Amino acid sequence: MVSPVVYFKDLFSGRLRIKNEAGRELPDAAIHRRPFAVMLRKEVADHIRSWRFIVLLILIVLTFAGAMYVSLSNLKAAVSNENDPDHLFLYLKLLTATDGSLPPFHIFMSFLGAILGISLGFDAINAERNNGTLIRLLAQPVYRDNLLLAKFVSALVIVAALFLSLSLLMIGGGLIITGVRIEAAEFFRILFFVVLTVLYVGFWLSLAILLSVKFKQATTSALTAIGIWLFFTIFYRIIVNMIVRSFFPDPNFMGQDDILFYNNLILDLLRLAPSQLYTDATTTLLMPSVRSLGPLTMEQMAGAIPSPLSVRESILIVWPQVSGLLAATAVCFALTYFWFMRREVRT
Repeated sequence: MVSPVVYFKDLFSGRLRIKNEAGRELPDAAIHRRPFAVMLRKEVADHIRSWRFIVLLILIVLTFAGAMYVSLSNLKAAVSNENDPDHLFLYLKLLTATDGSLPPFHIFMSFLGAILGISLGFDAINAERNNGTLIRLLAQPVYRDNLLLAKFVSALVIVAALFLSLSLLMIGGGLIITGVRIEAAEFFRILFFVVLTVLYVGFWLSLAILLSVKFKQATTSALTAIGIWLFFTIFYRIIVNMIVRSFFPDPNFMGQDDILFYNNLILDLLRLAPSQLYTDATTTLLMPSVRSLGPLTMEQMAGAIPSPLSVRESILIVWPQVSGLLAATAVCFALTYFWFMRREVRT
């Protein structure tokens, strides 16, 4: 395989003359695709070699190990609980079972996922500008959108590889310890959990890259992103409860329809927070007995059989949450593209 140094040398030499392993010059269509691949490999290598990613990797691995230890310690009690309709899903219990000393791993990820996305993207563009490498890079025959895509896709590739490796490690460890083979439904639910986690990290990554384009200093973009995360994580729920309670009477003096409207209104407002969307979706995927994400009336519960849902039915329940995360990520990336294309990089 040709070294990436050769690609960069040919890329910055004025005219692109890239040859394959046989020594033949590549066609123009293949040449124009090479700059994005080169930048993608370079960004992946920079992330892997950075101390920032190494520290975050150690933090996530330690969190995963602690959550798995607590889950394995309480696995026998969780599986033997006949009153739990999900007690037969052993590998899902590894992600949800706890004794209260530590939260489950998917609850941890609602906090760590945001930190991971922000840390990988808060200085994606402004660091290049402050170091003087942005103007040199864009002076070459590369497109601006390729630079943004390389920053975004490289971080997502690393995050996807990380969580997929942890999930496979969990499945392999559970198979060695328990000797119980994993069912297809459990495997697909864990796979969708990984995809949803990568999507959740991708939202915070796109927001961090947006702020890195908007602000010139990396510290400003980092503090702004952390402030947004803290607002939605801590203060947003408090503000929603205060506003709703100021306009509605005490729920103890409401009728059934008013209470249902009151609870649905609070849930709809809380679901504007990305962490709430992620928590609702992961809870439904990892707990097959969850049949609804909102309050149920007695008429809806009458005749309902407490049995686990299929993978398809659980995905249909969480599809609005997934669509919300996708839409938020697309909006952030579209704003990033708009501002970056209009930004003057020569000053």
